[in-house]
Amino acid sequence: MRRAVQAIVREAGITDAQISVAVVDDRTIAALHQEFLDDPEPTDVLSFVLERSPQRLEGEVVVSAETAAANAPRYGNAPEDELLLYAIHGTLHLVGYDDTTPSKRAVMRRREKAYLNLVRSKME
Repeated sequence: MRRAVQAIVREAGITDAQISVAVVDDRTIAALHQEFLDDPEPTDVLSFVLERSPQRLEGEVVVSAETAAANAPRYGNAPEDELLLYAIHGTLHLVGYDDTTPSKRAVMRRREKAYLNLVRSKME
C-alpha cells in the first residue's frame, strides 16, 4: 500500500504529503460512513482530505478488509489485491481524481490498474 500511495502522490506532483491508510472492519467503516456521509451501510473505501495545496497534501484513507474479502471473488481478485485497489482508489480521490461521470470513472479505473500493476511488478 505504501508503494502505491507514494507513487500516486509523486505522480501528482505533490512534494510534501502525509497520508494515513487505516484497514478496518465493516462495522467501523459503516460508522464512519454514517457520520460523514449519512449512510449507515458499510462501504469499501472512504477518503478524507485534511489539507491540500499544490505541493502539500494531508489526508486519510480508510479501507474495509471485510468488504475486500467479500468482493474479491466477484471481481476475480485475491482479497489483498482488492484491498490494495481500495487504497489506490481512495488515494486517487485525495490527489483530485473523480469518478462521478462515466468518462472520469474510466480514467480512474485505468489509473487503478496501472498502480496495481506497478506495485505487483515491484513485489516480484
